[in-house]
Amino acid sequence: MALLENDVIETAIADGEWRNEDGAIVRDFSLPNFESAIQFVHTVAGVAEVANHHPDILVHQWNQVRITCSTHSEGGVTDADLALAKQIDELA
Repeated sequence: MALLENDVIETAIADGEWRNEDGAIVRDFSLPNFESAIQFVHTVAGVAEVANHHPDILVHQWNQVRITCSTHSEGGVTDADLALAKQIDELA
């Protein structure tokens, strides 16, 4: 899997809420409550498991979830990250 150039990443995420940050794409989600945040994380985990591509997931405060997608073995963003981000967008 090849690393994507920054211009390719920026074009791919331009119309959404993801941002290109330190060799990853990152999106923050604000959920109605803690239970919703945990349910969202569980759903993302299921999608990631099927894709065999696992993002970093941070639950903070009581209803905030940050998803960070990068291909650790490649050291940055690949097509797999963009595909997973698209699937996560469909969940939100």
